[in-house]
Amino acid sequence: MTSVLPPALNFSESEEEICKKWSNEDTFHTQDRLAAERGDKVYTFYDGPPFATGLPHYGHILAGTIKDVVTRYACLTGHRVSRRAGWDCHGLPVEYEIDQMLGIKHRDDVLAMGIDKYNAECRKIVTRYTKEWESTVTRLGRWIDFENDYKTMDVTFMESVWWVFGELWRKNLVYLGCKVMPYSTKCSTPLSNFEAGLNYKDVSDPAVVVSFPVTNPAEYEGVSLLAWTTTPWTLPSNLALCVNAEMDYVVIEDLTNDSKPKYIILKERLVQLYPKISSKKFKGPAEGKLYNILKTVKGVELVGLTYTPLFDFFKEHEGAKEFWRVVADPYVTSDGGTGIVHQSPAFGEDDYRVCMSNGIISKEMDIPCPVDASGLFTKEVPLVEGIHVKEADLALMDALKSIGRLVQKGSINHSYPYCWRSDSPLIYRTIPSWFVNVESFRDRILECNESTRWVPDAVKTGRMRGWLREARDWAVSRNRFWGTPIPIWHNSETKEYICISSRQELAELAGIDVETITDIHREFMDKITIPSKKHPGTVLVRVDEVFDCWFESGSMPYAQRHYPFDEKDDFESQFPADFIAEGLDQTRGWFYTLQILATALF
Repeated sequence: MTSVLPPALNFSESEEEICKKWSNEDTFHTQDRLAAERGDKVYTFYDGPPFATGLPHYGHILAGTIKDVVTRYACLTGHRVSRRAGWDCHGLPVEYEIDQMLGIKHRDDVLAMGIDKYNAECRKIVTRYTKEWESTVTRLGRWIDFENDYKTMDVTFMESVWWVFGELWRKNLVYLGCKVMPYSTKCSTPLSNFEAGLNYKDVSDPAVVVSFPVTNPAEYEGVSLLAWTTTPWTLPSNLALCVNAEMDYVVIEDLTNDSKPKYIILKERLVQLYPKISSKKFKGPAEGKLYNILKTVKGVELVGLTYTPLFDFFKEHEGAKEFWRVVADPYVTSDGGTGIVHQSPAFGEDDYRVCMSNGIISKEMDIPCPVDASGLFTKEVPLVEGIHVKEADLALMDALKSIGRLVQKGSINHSYPYCWRSDSPLIYRTIPSWFVNVESFRDRILECNESTRWVPDAVKTGRMRGWLREARDWAVSRNRFWGTPIPIWHNSETKEYICISSRQELAELAGIDVETITDIHREFMDKITIPSKKHPGTVLVRVDEVFDCWFESGSMPYAQRHYPFDEKDDFESQFPADFIAEGLDQTRGWFYTLQILATALF
């Protein structure tokens, strides 16, 4: 047999010729049509929607190749595979780019510009690189349907997202909570806990020890409690100090200072105040040279002590009579610091819990939180008003030094969470958010994970199982603009809340023609009011928030088909997917949200 191969083969030209042949003969769509005519068994594949605001990179190409190989094999073994392209259009990635482009620095800038104009700018860029994506993916030889693509900003997609949320609401899996959340000051929005874990960096932060003079009882006159913190910017809102009730604390006289001040510190953490005692070169004993121990007490004996706050910014606060006292909680350890932890409930999850359980704060209280949505100090702290919290540390440390309350100043290198989109440091901040009560059905999520085939299996038994075991309630609301609006209408005075699941339901309740609801973005939905049936004469307005874009991508199996409004029977016979493939990082992203919502819905 004579070889027909040319003496030299140009692979690049050959690939282009094959792509051209497939295009001219419409091979991909013809194959799909023939599979449908034969009645081939459906093989369900979900393709995660990328953002088209950027070009495809190596990770997309590698995952795309794997997706193409498996779905082609499914076709070759007698299956029909829908391979529909999709685009993630909403959320922080788009808004952050527009903010950079327009020089928007704060939330108020958007409100001054107008949400309609801001969202129009977002809409302009979301499909900027779709042609480049199509060209690259086609050139790779991958078969995917770009003609019948879906976009998360399509009204049909967004309506299905409403339905998903409505089902969760109907099952009492949604609640409005005020929790300490990871918060991006650059994007002015809270993030979910899994988002906060996407971008950790090793950084150097200030580490200070500050003194809190005891005011009561009299036996501790002239003695100060010592607390250590790596967030000096939280000190203006300090409301309590926390010890461990079971540990030993000592009252010492500091011999390294001419004034010989008296301090209370955890006995095991004297090394924090006198680091030289951990050096091999130090010749002891430390007691008698560096300090004298005047008294040893259990932490429980310190509970109830009151102290002088660092600043008087909140001395007139409604709850001030309960502030500035010592409480106890087992979360305080001897691993670092002084064994006495400063409590700022507006900016710490444990702080909030401890202060709430000890009556320092209450759910009804307006908790001192002198930081605005952009992370700038408010007029409540005039010393650093208008300064970003991460830039205010130095000024606050100088102020503490000037009043004799800064005992030790240093730095610490540690791993710290950054915003996955803006690459700016996160803070933790008390903020009201809409949550999905994931913890209430966590066991079922784990059961579903066990019935899922992961390749390799170690992902299921290791990384994914471990992550799901610790799954926490999911904050799905974002204080942003370009996204699917959360479909809750409320009246703040009557405390009435209703959840809308479709355009038809909204039209009926608002008394408008459903045909006029062609776009459900904020600029249109925020104008619609609903007359209250529960409280005649009052009206309901939509809440301010939009959905986290991860909630939208987790709704993709239903929303891409406009379920349950269209293709209901087809969808239910083809759910769940036979195959999904993405990078390992998506165990804490798309894979996670897919499992959460699917388990909750079905």
